[in-house]
Amino acid sequence: MSEKRLHILEVAEQLFYEKGFEGTSVRDIANTASVNLAMISYYFGSKEKLLTALVEWRAGYIQGVLNELVTDETLDPFEKIDRLVNLYTDKIFNHSRFHCIMTTHLPTIQSEKIKQLMTDIKLRNLDNIRRIITEGQKKGFFRKVDIELTVASIMGTITHITSSKPLYYKIYGIERNNAEAYNKKIAPKLKTHLKQLLRTHLDIKSDTGML
Repeated sequence: MSEKRLHILEVAEQLFYEKGFEGTSVRDIANTASVNLAMISYYFGSKEKLLTALVEWRAGYIQGVLNELVTDETLDPFEKIDRLVNLYTDKIFNHSRFHCIMTTHLPTIQSEKIKQLMTDIKLRNLDNIRRIITEGQKKGFFRKVDIELTVASIMGTITHITSSKPLYYKIYGIERNNAEAYNKKIAPKLKTHLKQLLRTHLDIKSDTGML
């Protein structure tokens, strides 16, 4: 990907995060990126196609990692869950603006094509996670659980922590708006918490026969 195209994507991501997709014009992106409208048209064709490119760019990496994780025979199911927690925590903490676009801003987007693309990506990733958990069940590591709600619990917890920074700056005594210090202190704590939570939740030894 050319540096200019990457720069436009990064600027668009920032503006979509701040103003929403509908509230951002192609001219806004061009002015902020210090490029002319013709260049955006050349690389992307339209604002909708620009957002499509952004979604595919950001989502492509995690899809590749998930595919590798599913097929990795050197890891047991619990190790895969630990890797999964690391992957999503790092992804959301490092790309919180994109995560906000994919979650908070999704209902405001009018384009059905974009909504469908985002939904398809989430479903595709969910399917890979479902395969990891199902594998663990078949191998006798995991008990029967509601997989979809389990995934929602993971994503909901990470989303809450990243969207409630002012609260957690105060709780953990972190300098306000110091994102680097926040990530350095909170991300490891969150990973440990989620891994412990999921091990208790999934471990077949915890099965009480209620599901």
